[in-house]
Amino acid sequence: MSTNKSFSTEAAERYSRALFEVSSEINELEKVEADIKDFQSLLNKSLEVKNFFKDPTFSIEQQNKVINLISNKLSFSKNLENFFLLLIQKRRILFVNKISEMFLRLCSQKRGELKASLISSKELNTSLLKQITKELSDAVGSNLKFDYKVDKELIGGLKLQLGSILIDTSIKSKLKKFKLAMLEN
Repeated sequence: MSTNKSFSTEAAERYSRALFEVSSEINELEKVEADIKDFQSLLNKSLEVKNFFKDPTFSIEQQNKVINLISNKLSFSKNLENFFLLLIQKRRILFVNKISEMFLRLCSQKRGELKASLISSKELNTSLLKQITKELSDAVGSNLKFDYKVDKELIGGLKLQLGSILIDTSIKSKLKKFKLAMLEN
């Protein structure tokens, strides 16, 4: 693993760790985590909001007003609102998405969860997803939290990514292997 980290990564790690520690100390970790998820949802839904925080030409006062408005509308904890205001004051608000992701990762690690990605060729029902999650969690010996997506181009099968391990049982992948094998002969 490289020890050369970008400034944004180092800053995001420090700020996310600070928010995590403070939220833990005042027993608000679950509330702040839920608020961060709501905030990320807003960022993902609105390109204007996302660009607003990335644009350094907006004044601190303008950014404070927007954060106060968002905080009131989404009922953020006072701790999170103050944290965002600090990011604005220190001109680190442009890292808010990376900080949020790292904060959520810390919360997930505290619960002993591992992140995994599951991509299927068709929509899987909730009970099947729960069954897959339970069986894989038991096999790995840790709680898995899936990022689930549907990719119709897989034709059939699944792709599972757990850390650096990729299990690809998709028909699309198998067809590529057959094609390569035929070209080599």
